[in-house]
Amino acid sequence: MNGPDRLPYRTTLFAELLAMPAATAQAAADPNRPLLASIVAGQVADSGCLPADLGLGKAVHAALLHTYFPGFDVGGPPRAVEAIPEWEDLQKLLLDFRACEYPSELLVANIVATACAGRDHLWQDLGLANREELSRLMWVNFPALARANTGDMKWKKFLYRQVCSREGIYVCPAPSCGVCKDYAKCFGPEN
Repeated sequence: MNGPDRLPYRTTLFAELLAMPAATAQAAADPNRPLLASIVAGQVADSGCLPADLGLGKAVHAALLHTYFPGFDVGGPPRAVEAIPEWEDLQKLLLDFRACEYPSELLVANIVATACAGRDHLWQDLGLANREELSRLMWVNFPALARANTGDMKWKKFLYRQVCSREGIYVCPAPSCGVCKDYAKCFGPEN
């Protein structure tokens, strides 16, 4: 499916996913359910870079669908995602800063780390509808990281910067972001 046809299809899938009753009351009340629905709808509609199993492996992906969207069996396009050497570092960063309120945070951390291999903005690589969904995902799952992004840095750049600073790696030549000539590439809107 190409071009503008993808958006109505994605929107319909998203609505269908949320109309399905979750398998448990805990899953129904999980604030990640609409975010996971958006990610699944995006992947099935061929948005983003995530593989069909969202980077979770077949068994975990099947369990996610069974728990949050029982009966949903529409598969997305088979797509391989580029393996990135920093995947474990990204996953560890996310897990270290997770809210520890919902089991789905573990799934979200793995999905986000996988989407970091994409070449677009992180919200696009996740197949989300917009950056606001990604910001909500970050606040729900990783609130301390979300609070630390005080300058509205683009999320993927922010995560990589956090990983690098943990390792003592500082690749920016400017002494601070405010004086950097590439400021606009790192901060501000991602439309």
